[in-house]
Order: sequence, then structure tokens, then C-alpha cells
Amino acid sequence: MRAIFPPLDRRLLISGADFMQDILVLGAGKIGVLISGLLAECGDYRVQLADSKPGVAAEVANAHGSADIKAFELDASDKTALTKHVRKHKPIAVVSGLPYFCNLAVAEVARAEDLHYFDLTEDVAVTEAVRSLAAGSKKVFAPQCGLAPGFISIAANELIQHFDSLKSVKLRVGALPQHPNNVLKYSLTWSTDGIINEYGNLCQSIVDGVEVDVLPLEGLEKIEIDGTRYEAFNTSGGLGSLGETYGDRVNTMNYKTIRYPGHCEQMRLLMNGLKLNHDRGTLKRILENAVPQTLQDVVVIYAAVTGIQDGELREENYVNKIYPQVVAGRLWSAIQMTTAAGVCSILDLVLSEADKYGGFVPQEQFRLSDIVENRFGQIYAHGGTNIESAELIARGETGHQRVTGE
Repeated sequence: MRAIFPPLDRRLLISGADFMQDILVLGAGKIGVLISGLLAECGDYRVQLADSKPGVAAEVANAHGSADIKAFELDASDKTALTKHVRKHKPIAVVSGLPYFCNLAVAEVARAEDLHYFDLTEDVAVTEAVRSLAAGSKKVFAPQCGLAPGFISIAANELIQHFDSLKSVKLRVGALPQHPNNVLKYSLTWSTDGIINEYGNLCQSIVDGVEVDVLPLEGLEKIEIDGTRYEAFNTSGGLGSLGETYGDRVNTMNYKTIRYPGHCEQMRLLMNGLKLNHDRGTLKRILENAVPQTLQDVVVIYAAVTGIQDGELREENYVNKIYPQVVAGRLWSAIQMTTAAGVCSILDLVLSEADKYGGFVPQEQFRLSDIVENRFGQIYAHGGTNIESAELIARGETGHQRVTGE
């Protein structure tokens, strides 16, 4: 990986100085493991990988075989224990790979101990709480650093810059099995808690220029990309802060999750018909017992912006498909790669120019070109069948895909 993610040249110019920065990564799960490996192998960061389960972080560190990942057993929900760790080991930043409901406590410690803070949350309430905590801080608080929310806002924002005025902004993302063969046409590629949260909570949208909450699992539409048919429907959190940034300039803006046709109907039955949205513990057990995990997934990213350019009504799209990749001899799923690349590229950009940022930093503050040119974010430029898409969109050379309402 060192050849793929080389150290920043400017740090190598000063002989004898230690410019390694210590990063605390919380959670040695599917994403935390890859985040830790990418950061440690680039040569600029030392990682403190912490998990509450005995031996889990140590197993990762031993398998990695590098002194740049050190393992800790730590319950990050215990603010006293987390504060003690931070004061003893002195990381410059904390990255939370924990479930969304753990993040507020972590952000509170980051604020109190003057750390940069990054997370992957899709939860709207947690993000708003982090925004409040960040007020007046000279350190960066950047929640929602993954794929959706995260990179999709960066891609959509790049499109938005090409328009004199806006009509509509559509964000669509899906992490799907390449070969679905169960009734849900889905595999567990992401946190089960996160999926249930997205499917069960109200969704932010802008309708007729007004910010409103719409129901999850509604707004069903059909999409065809590269000859494959999908469906998309409302889920919470994916819009990130983009609605707030452009809400007074756009007539319609929404985020929907992409799935294979038929998935939405089955989830409506489980969550609404059988009332399992009110018994999420049972729903989690059902999904984890019945729906397999897979590393053979594909991440589909689609953004469409319509507006006025040079006095004409036009549309521009960003479309990309990203597949699993082998890194350091191990296969990583597409959702692992895109999520880890999202947070690692944002962290890398922030810490390389720390004086440029401060307080709450929305994802759309970062340029698409900066992400895809970053040593971690390059996965988005070279990750799938549309490997030219990020470069084309930066030059305004975009294609079109067909989207139809149900």
C-alpha cells in the first residue's frame, strides 16, 4: 500500500523531523479496520485503533504487522475512559467508526480535549448536535464523511457549480450485491443499525422550494444505468448538509437509496406492515439471520442537477460504479473502499492544511477534483466501469442517464 498511498512529499523535505500524526480510530469493524490500514500504511499517520471487545483491535494490529497501528481495548461510550485515553496518548484527531448513536459522546470529548473530529454518521439529529458542539472551535468537526452522506454531496456540489440557477438536485446511491439471489435482492454490506435507521427515520427533502420531511420507503422511482434496472426510494440522512447550503436556491432536492426492483416492497412489509420499525431489535435479528453478507458488491453513485446554463434549461449527471478491490493482498468490498476512502481523503486534506479549516465543515466544502486527486480519494476516479467520470465532470463533459417516476 505504500506505493499506492505515498507520504506527502512536503513532509519528507525536512530531514530528521517526525511529522507523523497520531489518529485515534474508534471501532475495529468493517470500516474501522480499513481506515486504520490506509492511514497507517501511507507513512504520515500513526493509528491508535480502539474497540470495546477484548482482543478485536489487537487481532487487527497483529495481522497488519506494523508498528504504526497500536491496539487498545476501550469503551468509547464511556466518556471518562475516552478522555483518559486521549490525555495519555495525545492523538491529534479522532475518527469514529462507531454506530451513529455513539458519536455524540465522542464529539463531546473531542470538543473538550481540542481534537479534530470525523465520523461516518447518517443520522440527522447526531449531525445537528455535532454542528452545535463545533461552534467556535478552531479544530475541525466533519461528520458524514463516508459515501452517502459524504462523497455524493461533493459530486453533486461540483455539478451545481456549473449552473447559473438551479431547478432540481437528485442524489442517488446504492451498495448492492453483484449477484442477488434472495427475496430482498440485497446483502448486508453495511451496518445493520445504520440500514434500519435510514429506512425508518424521516427524510429531509426540498419540495417547491420548502424544506420538508418526507416518509422513508416512499417516493419510489425507476432508474436505468448502463442497461441495468434499479429502483430508488426515500431514506434518511443521505442529503447531509447540502439542503441547508442550497435550500434557498433550488426548487427540488432529495436523496434516495438505490436497490434492485422489488426490495422496497419487501421492506415496507417488514417495517410498516409488520410494524417492525417499532421493534428494531427484532428487525435487526431477522435481517442478520436471514440476509447474508458479501464482499462481492457494487457501489452505484448517481447525481443529477437541472438548471439554467447560458439561458437554457440543461441537465448534468455524475454516474460511477465502484467494485471491490484488493489492497495489501486482501479483498475489500466496494462499500468498505468508498466509505474508508471518503473519510481518509477528508482527514488527509484537512490535516495537510489545518489552518484552512475550523469548526463545522460540511462535505460540500471540498472540491471533487481535490478528492479524486487525493491519494485516498483516488478510488473514486479509478474504482469502476466509469473510471473517467470524475475527470469528465471536473471538465463539465457529462453524459445523461434515464430516470422515470413510478
